[in-house]
Amino acid sequence: MSPFNIFASLSLATLLASCGQSSAPGETVESLAADPERLKELRQQCKLNRAKLGDELCNRVAEATNRRFFGNGKVPYTLPKESSNF
Repeated sequence: MSPFNIFASLSLATLLASCGQSSAPGETVESLAADPERLKELRQQCKLNRAKLGDELCNRVAEATNRRFFGNGKVPYTLPKESSNF
């Protein structure tokens, strides 16, 4: 892709995101990830009626679900930098 196509795509995505429905300010990805009951409720509502809730909120719900599943992205174990001979 040319730089112009990338810039045009990003500009269009930003414009469309700014025109979307705004949800309650308390419904952030972090707050949803911290409240599993609310997250479960909204996941069900997004599944049944995404058009009513809006893409923005349902995308936040999906991101919060991913964060709860994958954690903070830090792995508990990393291989040593020096390889040992077995």
